[in-house]
Amino acid sequence: MSNQSSGQVSSAQKKQAMKNMVSKYGSLAALFLMIVVMTAIKPRFINPTNLRNILRLASINGLLAIGMTFVCLTGGIDLSVGAVMGCAGMYSAYFAQEVMNLPWFVGVAVGLAMGLAIGLFNGICVAYLKVPAFVGTLGSMSIAKGLTFILTNAKPIPKLSASFKYLGGGMIGGFLPIPIIIFGVILFICFLLLYNTRYGRYVFAVGGNQKAARVSGINVKIVTASVYLLSGFLAALAGIIMTARVTSGVTSTGDGYETDAIAMVVIGGTSLAGGKGRLWGTIVGILLMVCLSNGLDMLGVNAYIQMIVKGFVVIAAVMLDGLSSD
Repeated sequence: MSNQSSGQVSSAQKKQAMKNMVSKYGSLAALFLMIVVMTAIKPRFINPTNLRNILRLASINGLLAIGMTFVCLTGGIDLSVGAVMGCAGMYSAYFAQEVMNLPWFVGVAVGLAMGLAIGLFNGICVAYLKVPAFVGTLGSMSIAKGLTFILTNAKPIPKLSASFKYLGGGMIGGFLPIPIIIFGVILFICFLLLYNTRYGRYVFAVGGNQKAARVSGINVKIVTASVYLLSGFLAALAGIIMTARVTSGVTSTGDGYETDAIAMVVIGGTSLAGGKGRLWGTIVGILLMVCLSNGLDMLGVNAYIQMIVKGFVVIAAVMLDGLSSD
């Protein structure tokens, strides 16, 4: 009887170990497989120019995903990041027009201020007013879109200053794009923040068990509000870089990006239930989603079909997250 019981325990342990292995390294294996397959079909997939384009796009999407990782680690969700991205991009573009004749950093400061303001609003709603994160950030999405349309009556903003456009299209040394440098700096700071500070431990603790975190002396409300503030800031930064890259303010900037950000985070192994996740996994998720989009573009797949594919990827990622936690 005891041998049978120990055999069942051993089998359960092996099953759990397999689940953990898939959860931890499944996305990395999928990324490697995608690169191999796409290279076999389209050898130019791995040429330096295309890889640089992939990294440039990943740097913009990555800013959203990093902020979303912090939010998801606390057990929350931020549906407003795409709208915040568009709002910040438009407001920064408004003050970066050539006719304004203002320094480039004025437009950047205004855009970041918009992101911080909406992020703070989300944090207050979720942490202090007890509004469910899904509902609160969905409302903020609508507010951010409204603020965007009010600014210019939904019209684009052309003719941005050259110094502002350099943020999105400039290069260091003639080969390293500015957006990749900015993303690298942000990523380094966030790695240190999450894994080498008390604040990072608090983020994991709040997502793991809020009651236990509160009893241990952690100010759960401040930690919860802070991750939405960070998410708003990074979404605004992504919007500013994207606007500078396309060289004009467009109201559709950021549309649908919240879906991609959530997919990248979940694919990377961060649980939507909170308390479990890893930033390096998010980086893998970012590269996987961007490589998927780039590969489908190379294959000439219709943009609407790509939306369907991405939708299934999001569902599959969430499903695997649920199965791995069983």
